[in-house]
Amino acid sequence: MKSPSYFLFSAFLAITGCATDSTVEQTATPQHNEHSQHGEKAPVCAKPSSQCSNTVAAEFAPDGVLWITWANNEHIYVQSSADKGQHFRNPVIVNAIAEKVTAKGENRPKIKLDAKGNIYITWALSLGEHHAGYIRFSRSTDGGKSFSAPITVNDDLDVIGHSFDSMAIGQNGEIFIAWLDARDTVAAKKAGQKFEGSSLYYTWSNDGGKSFYPNKRIAAHVCQCCRLQTAIAKDNTPVITWRHIFDGGIRDHALVKFTDWNTPAELQRVGQENWKIDACPHHGPGLAISDTDVYHEVWFSNADVKKGLFYAHSNDGGKHFSEPMAFGGAGATHPHVKTLGKNIAIVWEEFDGKKNVLQLIKSTDAGNTWSKPEVIAEAAKGVDTPFLISDGQAIYVSWQVLQQDYRLQKINF
Repeated sequence: MKSPSYFLFSAFLAITGCATDSTVEQTATPQHNEHSQHGEKAPVCAKPSSQCSNTVAAEFAPDGVLWITWANNEHIYVQSSADKGQHFRNPVIVNAIAEKVTAKGENRPKIKLDAKGNIYITWALSLGEHHAGYIRFSRSTDGGKSFSAPITVNDDLDVIGHSFDSMAIGQNGEIFIAWLDARDTVAAKKAGQKFEGSSLYYTWSNDGGKSFYPNKRIAAHVCQCCRLQTAIAKDNTPVITWRHIFDGGIRDHALVKFTDWNTPAELQRVGQENWKIDACPHHGPGLAISDTDVYHEVWFSNADVKKGLFYAHSNDGGKHFSEPMAFGGAGATHPHVKTLGKNIAIVWEEFDGKKNVLQLIKSTDAGNTWSKPEVIAEAAKGVDTPFLISDGQAIYVSWQVLQQDYRLQKINF
């Protein structure tokens, strides 16, 4: 179902010989329907293709070229498109040596570019043991023609959990990488102490990824399997938000703004749904910071009283947020938000009983008022989680239907 509020561009990437790979580990996502891609098995293709990946991440370069990254057959690939996804160049391999890349649901490879067009890729490497992994990093300084040998950025090399990485690029090319880390959990267990959840650790680089500073902790007691979202504030410092474990087993969201690249400030609470659950929802937040330094956040909760998707904004660096606005219907999941000037878009997915639909709401006044929800796309098969990206001129929805084409949809305001 096409709406006049968007243009649809799709890149159909040819594949040959797809078959189901029964060895791919699956992630069950609460509130997800049986047709969602998140629980389906990734196919294996004779030729590299994004159609044979469960997840696709995308980002625009400063020159407007679209870059996507995806994983299949234990390799990560990137592709670029100069015409907003209508045609793609041949895929380029990132990790020349095969390794067990985690690419499922909210734990997937990431791609970012700096102002000079350098390309940075992060992903989680599965170590084969239960939830054990490392955070990996590779970069290209020649426009995506080749990539450096991957390095591990977590300096704790125990075979334990390091996963759900998130990356942001500073105004001067700083590279910020954060992830969920089990080192404190393991240490507490060895000492006979109780430790709820994981911890949130980070590192950063000020030399284009040639080297990284030692790992430092941002927060303890973090929900251990929900995506993180990072952004850069107007003063060129990192901001990160995540699902936190508050006292009493409450799993609501938190945010930290850094005072500088080495110093995380005090933790701020974002929502007050008071969702008490002794499990991981596999449902992280979305964050966008406007050019006027307003923080816009979206998230999911399944608390007894407050259920569904929520939006709020902060005008004071995350210290206080507006009264949350509920949006989305039954089964609404995985919201994402993006700003461009006073325009804001929020996208999410729902299952109407027969098909997956992508829903959109828009604001043209910096989040004070919102349009009614509209269906911008639908698919009978499983769909990947939608994300929003911008080329500085427009906002686009980036998503994919399993074993079909990657899709980029322009939003009209």
